Amino acid sequence: MAETGHPEDQRDEAVDDEFGEIIKCRSDEREDVQKKTFSKWINSQLTKTGKPQIDDLFSDLCDGRRLLDLLEGLSGEELAKERGFSRVHALNNVNRALQFLQKNNVELVNIGGVDIVDGNHKLTLGLIWSIILHWQVKDVMKDLMEGLQQTSSEKILLSWVRQSTRDYKQVNVVNFSSSWSDGLAFNALIHSHRPELFEWKSVEKQADIERLDHAFRIAKQQLGIDQLLDPEGLIIPLAPVSASPRLPVLGPRAPAWLPRRRAGRQKSTCRFSAETQRERCQIGQSS
Repeated sequence: MAETGHPEDQRDEAVDDEFGEIIKCRSDEREDVQKKTFSKWINSQLTKTGKPQIDDLFSDLCDGRRLLDLLEGLSGEELAKERGFSRVHALNNVNRALQFLQKNNVELVNIGGVDIVDGNHKLTLGLIWSIILHWQVKDVMKDLMEGLQQTSSEKILLSWVRQSTRDYKQVNVVNFSSSWSDGLAFNALIHSHRPELFEWKSVEKQADIERLDHAFRIAKQQLGIDQLLDPEGLIIPLAPVSASPRLPVLGPRAPAWLPRRRAGRQKSTCRFSAETQRERCQIGQSS
């Protein structure tokens, strides 16, 4: 007769399984937030140079063409593209982009051409973050960085935010994820530099999502900052992952933030047809 486990052990396993499903669900939601936000940012850059926009962050970058278009617009340099549309041509395009980034001292950690061509979610998000960090964060923060020994742009940015919001007792920014979910930090950052735009006391009385919406609306209407983030996405609870969540996305005049998380493992297949001269990328997530 087969032995059965103790009821307590079975309950513990059921709880662990349920908790794991909750974490996976939240991780998927945060990846969607990142994907949507990064896509908006990329399209805002491509629009400036009249280049075709992307529809899907992971599949539309896998042939390297839009990636090179993006880097051309950010750097002002012309980058050659392969004429063909096979996988080899895609790898050449992506590798050319990665070599250009390395030449410009953009930090790339364990990101290879094959990863982008295959549509790896985690590494594609990491690549775009590295590009944002180099061309947006460092550009906006360059005055603060002059003369400083600290090399981490994120640490300098966090220090600047804390300095800007130090007079707001309700605000304590310690990261670029959970510290922003109630909307107070966004509003405090705007109010500290432009206090005439709104009354702080009125913001204190609002619900979290109302504060977020208020900050993004003021930033758009009064500061000319495009809204790349959705309030609903920022109030997604963070899963207890060990990686520190942080992904600031800066506009030309002021910053906005969203959480970073660990992406799950993905598998993808990219089929390149020389006859149709266009790629077809099918990206699925392993169960």
